[in-house]
Amino acid sequence: MSELQGLKCSACRGDEPKMSRDELARYRLQLPDWQVVEREGIERLERVFRCADFVQAIRFTNAVADLAEREGHHPALLTEWGKVTVSWWTHKIGGLHRNDCIMAAKTDALAG
Repeated sequence: MSELQGLKCSACRGDEPKMSRDELARYRLQLPDWQVVEREGIERLERVFRCADFVQAIRFTNAVADLAEREGHHPALLTEWGKVTVSWWTHKIGGLHRNDCIMAAKTDALAG
């Protein structure tokens, strides 16, 4: 288990700063399969998870949704035949927060 997988998301307020480049680089060492992408002017952590078929993709999507509900932090999910794209970012601050790295690590754990 990575350090991030053992952490819980903290309540995020809109006045919190986005992660610094150094902090993001440090956490990314634990998230080698995730990419930092910019969509609509907002940085996000994103990863495509491959699945055997659509049913497996739906099961994984539902597992991520259950995790998101437990942690109170919700991603964008794109479910397609054979893959699920997961994007984490913190809506309140319009960018990346430590919570996003925590959730990316927990999503990796779900995928096994």
